[in-house]
Amino acid sequence: MNLEEIKDLIKLVSKSGIGKIEIESEGFKIAIKNANASNDQPVYIQAAAPVALPQVAAPAAPVAATPVASTEIAEEARYITVKSPMIGTFYRTPSPDKDAFVNVGSVIQAGDKVCIIEAMKTFNEIESEVSGKIVKVLVDNASPVDYDQPLFLVDPA
Repeated sequence: MNLEEIKDLIKLVSKSGIGKIEIESEGFKIAIKNANASNDQPVYIQAAAPVALPQVAAPAAPVAATPVASTEIAEEARYITVKSPMIGTFYRTPSPDKDAFVNVGSVIQAGDKVCIIEAMKTFNEIESEVSGKIVKVLVDNASPVDYDQPLFLVDPA
């Protein structure tokens, strides 16, 4: 298993409510326990040989929607995405009675605090790794977020 597969497995366990999962494969063993789950019975998975799924042709997109979608994709491609470094609850403000760290149009520098993510009753201030202008806030306040989930779009120009 590579790191991405392990991260995906952690996300699956946290979302599914499984209490514990153990996987063993050719000299590799991993056990993940979900502290929030009510079921303490472990789930065992024996690794099997990969199976190729049949390829299904995607339905053709309407012609009128294609120019709009490609323009939108090209515009968002020039933006930098600020992603969540952990699983938790996203907060835009330091406390309920305070203003948001950043809003659409806010100019930020690398190291500026952009939000808080609460994980296991610990409030982690998230700092921007990029400088630029906030173009879009992608997550609602007090919403759960996953590892590597996009939070903000930043225009570096």
